Amino acid sequence: MQNKKSHPKIKTRLHRRSKHRERYDFKQLIESYPELSPFVTTNAYGDESVDFFDPKAVKALNIALLKHYYSIDYWDIPEHYLVPPIPGRADYIHHIADVLSSKTFGKIPQGDSVKCLDIGVGANCIYPIIGTKEYDWNFVGTEIDPAALNSAKHIIEANPNLNQKVELRLQAKSDDVFFGVINLEERFDISMCNPPFHASQKEAEAVSLRKLSNLTHQKVTEKTLNFGGRSNELWCDGGEEKFIKNMIRESKYYAQTCLWFSTLVSKQSSLKNAYQALKKAEAVEVKTIPMGQGNKSSRIVAWTFLSEKEQKEWAKTRWENENKAT
Repeated sequence: MQNKKSHPKIKTRLHRRSKHRERYDFKQLIESYPELSPFVTTNAYGDESVDFFDPKAVKALNIALLKHYYSIDYWDIPEHYLVPPIPGRADYIHHIADVLSSKTFGKIPQGDSVKCLDIGVGANCIYPIIGTKEYDWNFVGTEIDPAALNSAKHIIEANPNLNQKVELRLQAKSDDVFFGVINLEERFDISMCNPPFHASQKEAEAVSLRKLSNLTHQKVTEKTLNFGGRSNELWCDGGEEKFIKNMIRESKYYAQTCLWFSTLVSKQSSLKNAYQALKKAEAVEVKTIPMGQGNKSSRIVAWTFLSEKEQKEWAKTRWENENKAT
């Protein structure tokens, strides 16, 4: 056994309200999901872990985390679909909760009065799962992939705590973001999105192979994407820069429909174009929120077209009765 690595007790880069700031307690996770047990081994440093290069192990860990922390009875995704990193997805939810509390003296709005729009809900339905458990929010999830939407539907139907909280809508046009799935008369308190990062399958494969080579300290040549992921999940024409630019352009049309819009921005290089697009769209307020998980850094960009006065009025009329301190 190698000398045991020293790990901090708290993962300080995760949000202060995250359930995942401490190291995984595999004994508890196995009690919640015994099927995880075969995948848990002791590594060279004497720590219990799973093989994060094995999609089946990561999937089993996700099921255990969802059962243990988020009261999910059933969760599954079709083969080759993206297995999401739950701590990072939870952080997005917590950070946008902070955004919503910015005009309510730090009190986070909770319950049915809060309605979220998840652009690209995916086969895993992960944001609605976390958002309903943590803050009792309602969700509308949109998706261009019928198979992914069907998977999310099965997850919702199999979990009573999601049945009345999550609505799914098919986006018929892959080039559209908001057009065709919401209307001007609806009201959403925030929209969120995890856009496809890459511009092509070739780019996605190259990044994945480079990542695997760095982590294993040896050249990896097998063309397999880490943790799965379909084309629409990992890449699109123009990559995240074009996707986010299009999202911002469409969001202006729904300036009075949604209080805050937001998206993950994976690449630092994508920020400049996003800011330019937001300036062109005449966003009134823009927030950039850093995120970190392990050695990976990302950020959320959130924007609104409503003035401070309009934001306060929105909060007063929609959340006044259910606003709670958290």
